[in-house]
Amino acid sequence: MTQAEQTSPAPLETAPAPLEMRPRLGLSLFWRTFFLLSLLLIGSVVAWLQTFRALEFEPRAMQTAQQIASLVNLSRAALVHADPIARVSLIKTLADQEGVRILPREPKDKFASITGSAMDRRIVDELVGRLGSGTLMASAVNGEEGLWVGFKIDRDDYWMLMDRTRFSQVGGRTWLVWLITAAALSLAGAAVIARLINRPLKQLSFAASRVRDGDFDASRLDEKAVTSEIREVNIGFNRMAQQLAKIEQDRAVMLAGISHDLRTPLARLRLETEMSVVDADAREHMAADIDQLDAIIDKFLDYARPDHAELKPVVLNDVVEACMYAIEDHGDIRVNVDMPKNMQVLADEVELARVISNLLENARRYGKTPETGVAVVDIAARARNEWVLLKVRDHGMGVSPEALPNLVKPFFRGDAARTAATGAGLGLAIVDKTVQRMGGIFALSNTTSGGLAAHIKLQRPRQMPPVPGGANRESENRGAAREATA
Repeated sequence: MTQAEQTSPAPLETAPAPLEMRPRLGLSLFWRTFFLLSLLLIGSVVAWLQTFRALEFEPRAMQTAQQIASLVNLSRAALVHADPIARVSLIKTLADQEGVRILPREPKDKFASITGSAMDRRIVDELVGRLGSGTLMASAVNGEEGLWVGFKIDRDDYWMLMDRTRFSQVGGRTWLVWLITAAALSLAGAAVIARLINRPLKQLSFAASRVRDGDFDASRLDEKAVTSEIREVNIGFNRMAQQLAKIEQDRAVMLAGISHDLRTPLARLRLETEMSVVDADAREHMAADIDQLDAIIDKFLDYARPDHAELKPVVLNDVVEACMYAIEDHGDIRVNVDMPKNMQVLADEVELARVISNLLENARRYGKTPETGVAVVDIAARARNEWVLLKVRDHGMGVSPEALPNLVKPFFRGDAARTAATGAGLGLAIVDKTVQRMGGIFALSNTTSGGLAAHIKLQRPRQMPPVPGGANRESENRGAAREATA
């Protein structure tokens, strides 16, 4: 296996991401409310239309049959009481002015009975009941379509031809237009209602995100909302934000005083130790204990830093080189770097230097190869779409699978193989917290060939501007690395 294969950051792509960083499937609250309201309104419209059509069926059939029967009876009465000369004029007037033709019915006429919709059959039954059993209704006679009604005048048979559209029911296209119009209005109303319902929740979500980022001034909600429940929630949230702002301010004041209140006595103890303790071995051990206390204070301060980080494009190569420069005097660690030139990430330069320095220090303390006593560390980085995958891997003994998920917990101490040195148990917890603060993901895993691998996933900047200043830039990065490891 080559060195590039051993240090490839591919396992980070397959490692499960933290639950809060995984993409979640599902609709937003607005679309879910809109979808449910739309289903309710559209279902109501369809039910209303079906109910209207069912209630309209019988009255429309009765009305149509009554109109046809009245027209037949009036025409029959006019023809019966008119003399033969006036009868011809009457038939011509009905055809010209009313669109009703009266024709004699011959035995050889071929007609097609009406067997259409349920409405047509109901009209035929009602018309037969009104005009008598000898009444006929046809949709075409001798190939001519229309609404044909057969009736008798004395002993003679006649046909009455009428325009079918005069008695046709509302067509399916009309119902479809009404349904689409009602549905469109219902959807528009559902969108307005959903927006009004979800607006306070959206404002609350935005305010919560601002509080999470430490911006307490931009998280104030309206305490004069019309809805009483929303008003109470907004008041409670504002009071909570005020308390958190006060706690954050108190913490900043406390952290500002820790450095002076604790380090001044430590410096005085160290001076007194150097001047008062005669035994060189005891003096050396006491100085080491004082240095350890000073380092633990640094860890506490690092872990208690504010969660807000100012991100900007940073050249990863320069930060790694600066961190390596800070440990080049240590003879028990050797670092191999494999990454493209001028690779940039979106991060805070000082925070990123602190992350890499902590990982290198962790590998130097706990990841030494048992045969040589030297910690061999491989640092590799690859670009994947909008992300940069960084891997820092040692060749030590690794950790037990049970302890692996707990390594990023504050004050957790692993097995004795990796915790021989003294410390506060905050190094990897600081790394995890810092990476999340920069919008990335941090994960740990044991490698198949032995050792512990730290995987970091950071964002790539959208634009890759050139980084000016070669020597000055390197000097600044080295200064940042020394600050991170101080």
